[in-house]
Amino acid sequence: MGQTLEAIVDEHRAVRLLEPLQLDSPRRALVTILDNQQPWDEGGLDAGYRQMAEDEAREIEALELAESTVGDLDNETW
Repeated sequence: MGQTLEAIVDEHRAVRLLEPLQLDSPRRALVTILDNQQPWDEGGLDAGYRQMAEDEAREIEALELAESTVGDLDNETW
């Protein structure tokens, strides 16, 4: 089963995981480089996770609204 971990890749291409990882054997990994120009601030992790939680709540709300309106199309006359 795959895992998603947060990491920092420095200017020398060294990868530093921001959380512990235990593996029983070597594994392949895919790396996605995020396109943000903001300097890294490890103290901002908590704020980032709070913002992601807020975004997730908004997405759930939008999905619920969209699903509630799908039934409205059944009553439309074309």
